Amino acid sequence: MNLSLTNTQDNIEQVFNSLDVTESTRADYKARIGMFLTFVSESGFNRNSFLSYKRHLAKKTDFTVSTKNKYLASARVFVKELNRQGVLPADITQNIKGFSQNKKHKKDGLNESEMSLLVENMQGLSDTPKNNRLKAILGLLALQGLRQVEIIRLDVSDIDLVAKVAFVLGKGRDDKEPVDLHPETARLIKDYLASNKVKSGALFQSQSNNSKNKRLTTRGLRQMIKRVLTNLGINKSTHGFRHYFTTKMIKSYKGDLLEVAGYTRHKSLEMLQVYFDKVKREADLPRYYSTFEGVSF
Repeated sequence: MNLSLTNTQDNIEQVFNSLDVTESTRADYKARIGMFLTFVSESGFNRNSFLSYKRHLAKKTDFTVSTKNKYLASARVFVKELNRQGVLPADITQNIKGFSQNKKHKKDGLNESEMSLLVENMQGLSDTPKNNRLKAILGLLALQGLRQVEIIRLDVSDIDLVAKVAFVLGKGRDDKEPVDLHPETARLIKDYLASNKVKSGALFQSQSNNSKNKRLTTRGLRQMIKRVLTNLGINKSTHGFRHYFTTKMIKSYKGDLLEVAGYTRHKSLEMLQVYFDKVKREADLPRYYSTFEGVSF
C-alpha cells in the first residue's frame, strides 16, 4: 500500500510547529529532515520507507552513531506527526528501533593539568569587561557544571548573589530550578555584572557585529571557549567542562551518585554510572599494569 507525502515539503514548518518541544529541539528537527525528504523523493514513499531510510543511514561511514540517531529521530517525529494529523493513514515507524549506541563517553573532559593551565592563564589576564565576561562563563562551566544551553538561557534576574543561587532552566525542564553557586562563581558573576554594567535582560549578550546586544547563542559560547582552549593547546570541547565537574564531584563524594545528582541534575543515575565506571577503571589501571610487570617481548 503506497502512502502519500503530497505537499509535505511545503509544510515542514507547519508539521514541526505543532510539536510540543523546545525551540532548539524544533530547530534541530527542521535542520535534519531534508535528508529524509530527499531520500523518499528519490526512492518513493511506502510502508517500508522508514526502515529503508534507517538502512540508508547505516551505510553512511561519515556519520557517527549519535548523528545517525539524530537524523533518524527527526524522520520518526516527522512521520508520526503526519500520522497524528491524519495526513498519513499509518505510522510506519512502529517496531523500528534506533541505532544501538555505546553509552560510554567517547571524549574525555578536561583533566587536572589542563584545568591548572587554564586557571593560570585566566589569572594572568588583565581586569577588563571582556575578560571578566569570559571568567564568569568559565566559572559556570567548571564550578557549576552547567550545560551550554543553560548558561545562555540565564537572565540577570535569575541570579541571586546574596543567597548565592542561580535559577536555571535545565535540559528538558519546564520550570527553573535553584542551583547553589560556588562562592568563586558568585564572585566572578559579580565582577562581570559590575564591569560590563549589565543590569537586566539576558545575563550574557553577544558581542559580535551581526548580533550585538542579542542573547548569546550556544554556538557563540562554543566559539569563545574553543578559542581559549586552542590557544592553550587543549584539545577538548566545551562540554568537557561538564565532564570535568561531574568526575570531580564523583571522586569527592566517593561514588555517592544520589548526592552528586543533586548538583549535576541528571534525570537518571544511568549517565552518572558511566562516569563512575570510568573513575573506577582509571583507579584500577595501576593494578592491571602491575599484574603483567616483567612480561616484555
